Amino acid sequence: MRIPLTELRELTHKALQNYGYTEPECAVIEDVLLYAQLRGSNQGVVKLIGAGIPKSPQAGTIARTKDTKLSSILDGAKNQAMVVVTQATDLAIEKAKASGIGLVGTFNTSTSSGSIGYYARRIASQGLLGFAFASSPETVAAHGSYEPLFGTNPLAIAAPTEGEPVVLDMATAAIPFYGLVEAKTAGKQIPAGIAYDKDGNPTTDPAAAMDGALLPFDKGYKGSGLSLFVQILAGPLVGAAYAGMRDSKSNWGHLVIAIDPELLGGRDNLRQSVSQMIAKVKAAKRLPETKEILVPGERGDRLFVAAQSSGEIEIEPNLLAELRRIANA
Repeated sequence: MRIPLTELRELTHKALQNYGYTEPECAVIEDVLLYAQLRGSNQGVVKLIGAGIPKSPQAGTIARTKDTKLSSILDGAKNQAMVVVTQATDLAIEKAKASGIGLVGTFNTSTSSGSIGYYARRIASQGLLGFAFASSPETVAAHGSYEPLFGTNPLAIAAPTEGEPVVLDMATAAIPFYGLVEAKTAGKQIPAGIAYDKDGNPTTDPAAAMDGALLPFDKGYKGSGLSLFVQILAGPLVGAAYAGMRDSKSNWGHLVIAIDPELLGGRDNLRQSVSQMIAKVKAAKRLPETKEILVPGERGDRLFVAAQSSGEIEIEPNLLAELRRIANA
């Protein structure tokens, strides 16, 4: 079903207001959610349905528990993670511009930070290299196991170009958790071979997968190893939970890194070189079945531009109905 972007923005804003957020908080969360929704990502408004993301009555003041010239750690104080990680991102940018590198970790949140590429792209749009890592409760099994130990543990890397930044945004799980939520909401099955039920049997039922475990993105040891290290970076390193330890239900972590290319080859050189590299990749000899070679984030960027141009967006009917209910529309 296609609806006007203005309606989607209004529904999202009303839902966030109904969840108890202030206007500044609504603006931040809405921006992150619609960044994903307009790029065809399952990290968008689906987060508002079901249990949703109501503001925690325990939410306090976000505070720096450690601060140096190059780094900080933020206590999220039970605030919505999109608000906390946006602050962390802006702080990393500030430190990188002043000193070359900015590393900011967060802990003490228990809600999704949304599309992790949003933060890496925010950094790259300032001419810096951006990295973002997120951990979450145990959902993914280690290779050779069916017990959930890792989060879906997404990571993002973004680099500036002479045009829009190039952004790699990926979950280290075979499917993000909210991909399961979307499938369940739409009454659809998930692909075979990416999830187990609670007894270790392969399943295509998204509800059974929620009670069981997901596989790493490559279904093998490399994806499992990458997930482990994202958990280390966004868990123990920043004082957050990991692998079911240190209160994994309420103490999720993030790490954001900004690097000024002037420390090495320079900003202008990086922009020009990355742009040249992308052009060469896209011009590479194609296999017969390949119509076009795409670089990370390009498909999503095209969807974003198309939605902005048409003023409309496609949204799954059940998801829309639930969003309207939550927004009291």
